[in-house]
Amino acid sequence: MTTSTIPNIVIIGGGAGGLELATQLGHKLGKKQRANILLIDKNRSHIWKPLLHEVATGSLDSNLDGVVYSAHAAKHGYQFQLGTFCDLNPAEKTLSLAPEYDEHQQQILPSRQVNYDYLVIAVGSVSNDFNTPGVKEHCFFLDSHKQADRFHHALLNAFTQVHQNTQATDLDIAIVGAGATGVELSAELYHVADLLKIYGLNNMTSAKLHIHLIEADPTILPALPPRISQSAKRELEKLGVNVMENTRIAKANSEGFITSEDKLIKADLMLWAAGVKAPDFIAKFDFFELNRANQIIVKPTLQSINHQDIFVIGDCCACELPDGNWVPPRAQSAHQMASCVERNLINVPGNKPLQEYQYTDYGSLVNLSRFSTVGSLMGNLTNRSMFVEGKIARLMYISLYRMHQRAIHGTLKTIGLWCAEKIMRVVRPRMKLH
Repeated sequence: MTTSTIPNIVIIGGGAGGLELATQLGHKLGKKQRANILLIDKNRSHIWKPLLHEVATGSLDSNLDGVVYSAHAAKHGYQFQLGTFCDLNPAEKTLSLAPEYDEHQQQILPSRQVNYDYLVIAVGSVSNDFNTPGVKEHCFFLDSHKQADRFHHALLNAFTQVHQNTQATDLDIAIVGAGATGVELSAELYHVADLLKIYGLNNMTSAKLHIHLIEADPTILPALPPRISQSAKRELEKLGVNVMENTRIAKANSEGFITSEDKLIKADLMLWAAGVKAPDFIAKFDFFELNRANQIIVKPTLQSINHQDIFVIGDCCACELPDGNWVPPRAQSAHQMASCVERNLINVPGNKPLQEYQYTDYGSLVNLSRFSTVGSLMGNLTNRSMFVEGKIARLMYISLYRMHQRAIHGTLKTIGLWCAEKIMRVVRPRMKLH
């Protein structure tokens, strides 16, 4: 970065919180030359993480629906660098980026150092396999759009094999973890299986698809109210999902998952979506206080406990609530954290008091593809939740993504994107087939 008298604000991670923060700081500080805003991410484009299950099934095309960081940065007053965060020196206020290689292992960029005055760590989370043997070798994950694309290609191959190979039998898919990702992916898989006949894959029907949704807790969606989990379970079972609650996985092999009771759950495709943690490299930094999920423990202002110039937001942030609970790793949490840190980064150079983060739970929604949407909305006046399902719940679910788009694009472009989506539904396939 160039030497300047104005502060350098570096944001690591372009997920929901990081991209929203870079956009707003770019408007308020970057365009006015009151600060240099730099966003660093290991990917070139952004997909809203709650939609990765749609990328995995082909319902969403990451090449068409993603946000390209470099182009977005040019319009919104910040800079972008492609890089993988690997080290940090708080004393010298520098961070290190690993070398970048192409698919042929040819070096694109060397290792680099970046200076900062204020740093925001927004590296998100990854799936927690709890060191279960065989999971890394045999399972797919949905932590990034690259992983979602990888699962999508394997899914298309499996669909094609069942359709074209007369000796092929049915397709078994096992998903470990019945949180929002596992539940939504199960329903979306049945949806795309129904679409295949439109595109000539008549032999691969939803009747030949067998999904095993495996959850260690007594109920699916264990973090949500019982009424939501019960409603979602009923809908999944109507579709034909084999919902397996109170089932712990001991290991994975090439044939499928082995339960703690030594029972084999056979699967052609295996996906792990059980729990999240901050990336493992965070644990090597001995100057942060971490919890058991590698999350960085912060003060109410979202500053690192030991370093006032380092803020943390999103899934990698461990922020304790007044009642002793922790802020859950959700998109709405990242959105609210980004707004809080935005205000604090504007205030801190002028020695103005910093605001404390206040988490507001607006409820939870689970989208079961075209079949149903269920969830609860928090009432602002009564502080009680209201169960919703069907079209109202679906509308609220869609509005969450529109709020994210509005935060990174503005109102007019969000309306334009909505119109473009309506048009594209007419002229392009309803699922990605390549």
